[in-house]
Amino acid sequence: MIYKICPEHLWREAECEGIFTGAPVDHQDGFIHFSTAAQVRETAAKHFMGMGDLLLIAVEESSLATSLRFEASRGGDMFPHLYGSLPLSAVVWVRPLPLGPNGDHIFPDLV
Repeated sequence: MIYKICPEHLWREAECEGIFTGAPVDHQDGFIHFSTAAQVRETAAKHFMGMGDLLLIAVEESSLATSLRFEASRGGDMFPHLYGSLPLSAVVWVRPLPLGPNGDHIFPDLV
C-alpha cells in the first residue's frame, strides 16, 4: 500500500472526473508523489504542517503496474512516484487527515 496526501477539493474534483492527474507540485515535477507507510508521517510534517482539509488516499501499488517507480528522494530514501494519472480503481480507501491540537496530523491505522 502507498499513500497520497491530497487537499480535499482536488480529490473531490478527481472523483467527479473519474481520474486523478495530480496536485500542482506533481504537475511541476512530472509525476505524482506518494509515500510508503513508513514515510507518510514525515511527508505530512515536512510538506503539510498545519494544513487542514486534507485527505489520505490509500492506493494498492500493484495495480499501478509499470507506471510506478521507486526513486531516491529525501535523504536517499526510495519514494514511490507515479508517471501518469492515478485511476480511481486503484484506490483502496480515502480518509480525512485532521489536525491535532499541536498542528500535527492525526493518522488512521495504516496497512
